[in-house]
Amino acid sequence: MSKQILLIDGDKDHSISLKTYIERLQHDVTIASTFEELKQHLDSKKTDVILADPYIHNNTASCLLAKKKETPLVQIIIFTSKDRLDSAMDFFKSNALGYLELPINRKALELFLAQAQKNIALNQKIKQDAKTITKLQGAHNFYRQLFEEVPCYISVQDRTLRITASNKRFKRHFDSRTGGFCYEIYKHRTSQCPDCPVVETFRDGKSHSTEEIVTTTLGKQYNVLTRTAPLKNEKGEIIQVMEMSTNITQIRQLQDHLISLGLMLTSMSHGVKGMLTALDGGIYQFETGLTQKDDNRLFKAFGQITQITEKIKKMVLEMLYYAKSRQLQYEEMAITDLAQTVVDTVKPMAQNYGIKLDVSIPKTLGKIDVDSNWMAASLVNFLENAVDACVIDKDKSKHCITFDVKKTSRKTVCFTITDNGMGMDTETKNKMFTLFFSSKGSQGTGLGLFIAHRVIQYHGGTVDVDSTPGKGSSFCIRLPLQKPDDVKNNTICRDEPLTLPLTGADTQG
Repeated sequence: MSKQILLIDGDKDHSISLKTYIERLQHDVTIASTFEELKQHLDSKKTDVILADPYIHNNTASCLLAKKKETPLVQIIIFTSKDRLDSAMDFFKSNALGYLELPINRKALELFLAQAQKNIALNQKIKQDAKTITKLQGAHNFYRQLFEEVPCYISVQDRTLRITASNKRFKRHFDSRTGGFCYEIYKHRTSQCPDCPVVETFRDGKSHSTEEIVTTTLGKQYNVLTRTAPLKNEKGEIIQVMEMSTNITQIRQLQDHLISLGLMLTSMSHGVKGMLTALDGGIYQFETGLTQKDDNRLFKAFGQITQITEKIKKMVLEMLYYAKSRQLQYEEMAITDLAQTVVDTVKPMAQNYGIKLDVSIPKTLGKIDVDSNWMAASLVNFLENAVDACVIDKDKSKHCITFDVKKTSRKTVCFTITDNGMGMDTETKNKMFTLFFSSKGSQGTGLGLFIAHRVIQYHGGTVDVDSTPGKGSSFCIRLPLQKPDDVKNNTICRDEPLTLPLTGADTQG
């Protein structure tokens, strides 16, 4: 492909001869013999190569250098007399492709022109590649934005299960660093999760899915549906695996509510059935009392019927509260009475298993605003959980539970329950207040601690848990003494399922 060559030469005969020679090499040549022609051609003509004597005018060299700076891709070849060659080299330096001494050596000229053609072709390719790179960069930015903004948690893991990349949502909720193990960041475990879908994808190259409960850096727990995809190199080898996790917490909450509603109705149906049987007995006693005109039998039967009727009424109301909504029934009561009720409920259970129960309930604790039925049931659940933890622990000959109540400030009271039972690992501790999670297997329903925790939250309280596997657990339940303003209208409703009675705990701690 011919190149546009601007020949700058003050010697017209020499320039015509040189033009004829260069045109035989299949190039287009334009001659500029004066400084005015030089400026005109530099301003208006597209030039690939400038072959110039820089001394046809005092400003020729400066114009050529300015042209080079303005158009870096133009190739400049300098020719001049022997005595001016060094001066030209000092001025142009590497801005010129080559330097020729007059008279011009034709072979040297051909070599410089060939090199100029290669440079031009290379520069054109670089320019075209730059456009391609720009397009690729745009595509990269687009897909990077998709990666960052997709509304799920995305992490990329290597074969050691270290996270090598993650999107914005993952970094915001879990960890902004790279290089950490996924099971540490996601599950707070010290070892790989069983049946890890990422490991399975590395093994067979297929996509795998699982449902997990993960804990954020702020302690929030989410139900997530995870799915994996292999990332391969040009040889088709799996080098990393991408794991995508979708937050399905709201869906599970709805499902959990429906399931727990069914469990509650089943449980209460059995209770109502037993009460109806007892009611039949009371009615029979009443009828025989009428027949025999036995006032004592009548009075006893009437009391039995009244008591059972009240129980049935209360259970039906609880079912209605659960199915619809129920506001907390706050009342002012002595903290000592609340705590003693809890102790009296659990003490026989502890004595039956030979567990020592140390109780510290000062008489000067004052009063608290609570829904007494819900709160007592909640505290009982935590205390029963401590008993279960001691019963299951077979490594110690003696077990002890402490129940300590004290004011932590003028506005709060703390119920501390400590046991030396089996304790919990981090994963169990993180999941213990999750609906239907139980560390007892088939012996637990997974409802007790979930409901107890919700009751405390509704009262504006908190639960701090400290536990060590094999050594025991401690629960610090803090409650405000007065009904907080932000929970005055708190309602037990469909979105936040609760049920009574709270019978049995579900996690050993």
